[in-house]
Amino acid sequence: MTRILRDSAIPEAFDDLINRIALVATGLSRRIARGGLDEDLAGARGQNAGGDGQKALDVIADEAFMEALRGSAVRFYASEEQDEAVDLNGAGEFALAIDPLDGSSNIDVNLSIGTIFGVYSAEATAQASFLRPGRDLLAAGYVVYGPQCLLVATFGQGVLHFLLDPEDGRFHRLDRNFDLSGKFGEFAINASNHRHWPRPIRAYVEDCLAGDQGPRRRNYNMRWVASLVAETHRILTRGGVFLYPGDARKGYERGRLRYLYECAPIAFLIEQSGGAATDGVTPILAQTPDALHARTPFVFGGAANVARVAAYHELSHEETSALFGGRGLFRS
Repeated sequence: MTRILRDSAIPEAFDDLINRIALVATGLSRRIARGGLDEDLAGARGQNAGGDGQKALDVIADEAFMEALRGSAVRFYASEEQDEAVDLNGAGEFALAIDPLDGSSNIDVNLSIGTIFGVYSAEATAQASFLRPGRDLLAAGYVVYGPQCLLVATFGQGVLHFLLDPEDGRFHRLDRNFDLSGKFGEFAINASNHRHWPRPIRAYVEDCLAGDQGPRRRNYNMRWVASLVAETHRILTRGGVFLYPGDARKGYERGRLRYLYECAPIAFLIEQSGGAATDGVTPILAQTPDALHARTPFVFGGAANVARVAAYHELSHEETSALFGGRGLFRS
């Protein structure tokens, strides 16, 4: 197999797997760059297992990753685009959970989209391999298809950052350390759903929006890209907090993000960068999904920011944002 990513920091057991993922990512990056010239990548293709609309690129990416991983060390393949996990290799030692194409609503508007993946040890069955705590992840990562094609991964010993050189067609490691230990002034949430949010999330956001006149005593910027990969990469690069809560709408009680192949892998990366990830209260990696396509509310970013969101959930329903200014916990 062609090797397009060589780096001593990648554990030997994962070298072939990461190279296969990188090879598919390289092909997808080129195909995305030509989208509209050769084919309509944003064309509708029905619905996936979770009930979300599929775009042509969702299906293309899923088929490309699945084909590339046949004959690899991956036994079980669980994808957002597949109803059930697929057994690719009975002798494989890994179970791969993947969102082949994250942020597909952004395909036709030329914004960053990506791929998210998490790697577990393969057990006797697919259910045993995937329906387990996120803390069991062996590796996780994402690819960003944007102005640059980037691959970010962790194997449990920090986070590695690779850039695809379009001239030589290979990924090269960048000397960059992500650090989420400080305080930051950005938050990401889809504000159009404000009226549906639970009280603690509304209160948290309203206090941020109150800026230097509110209990937080500082001004904040709000961001929203509608691509989990893009949101994650921005937060890893310059800090902040991301919120996708469950809300009062039918079908949104547990949010819309999937635990297995979206939230758990991102949570692993965030924790490896010194940050935190919860469902608003409970750490994501401490939870166990009850189905391949199970959803969860998701809050991640700097540990102090995420802890503050959890603290809002501990207040009584009688307390409102206007009262938070009297609590020292909610200042700064």
